Amino acid sequence: MRADDINLVSFTSEHINGALALSRQAKWPHRAEDWHMGLHLSRGVAAIDEAGRVVGTILMTPYGEDCATINMVIVDETLRGRGLGRKLMDEAMALAGDRSLRLIATADGLPLYRKLGFVAVGEIYQHQGHLTDLAPLGDVEGATAGDFSAIKALDRAAFGADRSALIDVLASVAEVAVIRRNGRIEAYGALRAFGRGDVIGPVVASRTEDAKSLITALALRKSSTFLRVDTNETSGLTEWLAQIGLRHVGGGIAMRQPIGGMAVSQDARIFTLANQALG
Repeated sequence: MRADDINLVSFTSEHINGALALSRQAKWPHRAEDWHMGLHLSRGVAAIDEAGRVVGTILMTPYGEDCATINMVIVDETLRGRGLGRKLMDEAMALAGDRSLRLIATADGLPLYRKLGFVAVGEIYQHQGHLTDLAPLGDVEGATAGDFSAIKALDRAAFGADRSALIDVLASVAEVAVIRRNGRIEAYGALRAFGRGDVIGPVVASRTEDAKSLITALALRKSSTFLRVDTNETSGLTEWLAQIGLRHVGGGIAMRQPIGGMAVSQDARIFTLANQALG
């Protein structure tokens, strides 16, 4: 079958079961609930073969008008190398319009993304496992409804784009914690069900010790659960995460196209990602 024989359609909830089968084929841990969350925040394209099967997926998650992530790029293993991945990327980039684009690339996807003008800007490290003995660090408290405006502003400064829609979802599905000093929120983190267990992220802070305090407090709420953390090469957390039982198991390459977008704060930093799809 050629890529020209496949129909590209708008990704809707009716494609979730087929998308789930594809992600399992790729050995990704996503549940149907994770696909639904991604689709709720995104627009996307599904590739449908002559038998009506979903054989490719891609999502474009917009963050305001300035930025978007390209994610959940999967092509059925029997159809790879036939140009379908390029067609999906072209569709997603058209959906993004003039937004600056970000993605996390696998080794297989790197050649295509480079051809499309994406530039590597760093590495992402995936950590996962079960906690070893861990004692609480720092003063961490649960977020209140009145905190989310400040959380959104802190996240925007660190990420360089408006992720209000993502944070609204986290407010409803995640446990969100903050560090507050002199009445001001200086750091926040979130814990939610994802994949094989729970994921800790985003974690945004200006200090590494605050990021560790948030990760510790959130992890201890699910101390017996399989946990995942995706972090970047500048976080300084990789060795510490391994020490607490979350070993480094892989990752990806962070890429952007074009370089640019909103200015990023020199104070607030992204220490862990919501996940590799959402940044």
